[in-house]
Amino acid sequence: MIDAKKNKLRLGVNIDHVATVRNARGGAYPDPLRAALLAESAGADGITAHLREDRRHITDKDIDALMDGLSVPLNFEMAATDEMQKIALRHKPHAVCVVPEKREERTTEGGLEVAREENKLAHFIAPLRDAGCRVSIFIAAEMKQIEAAHRIGADIIELHVGPYCDAFTEGHFDKSDAELEKLREMSVAAHGLGLEVHAGHGITYDTVKPIAAFPEVMELNIGHFLIGEAIFDGLENAIEKMRALMDEARG
Repeated sequence: MIDAKKNKLRLGVNIDHVATVRNARGGAYPDPLRAALLAESAGADGITAHLREDRRHITDKDIDALMDGLSVPLNFEMAATDEMQKIALRHKPHAVCVVPEKREERTTEGGLEVAREENKLAHFIAPLRDAGCRVSIFIAAEMKQIEAAHRIGADIIELHVGPYCDAFTEGHFDKSDAELEKLREMSVAAHGLGLEVHAGHGITYDTVKPIAAFPEVMELNIGHFLIGEAIFDGLENAIEKMRALMDEARG
């Protein structure tokens, strides 16, 4: 039995969409590093940044700046490609999170198909683990994916909570309850295998507390919603409010 009160839930803040705003004009403002440092001061335990193959938001220079400027750990999200593996091995961030990636998608859709690509992914993550990076795999809340992530040697799974968050936001509460129960069961199962459990994608003020209450979940990664709220309330205020909701749920 995990004592949730003794296991502080960490907050990772994804700053991708600060870069999205910057890139809309092609200049240098707003600066993702500045946002990351504000997030640090507001209580973020880590920063997440996704370097996509098409560089649609975060760029290589952003990763350089984050590695040099952060005091908290960087969680480097990336696709399972040779290019991204080389970049990760050059920087050796605290953690890498391997995610599915399609050029045509607006954002990450669904979890990584670990069960189908087990052998390939096992070989892909081995050098990253050898270099000292903690390896996380972003997956759907499915037992076959959790078991496959465990078999390939991942340290962490990050559960895709988008189906729960979307159903709740759209008012489909029977569906959101079912998705939440699935997340609960899969969190317990992953923890039982010795995997550290994280969660992310689509979390808002309204959906965070039920997920944060799971004692097996050790970290939430939240980005788009916080950057959106920052427009109206400031980034530090948005992060502090989210942090407070997480702590209430945990306590």
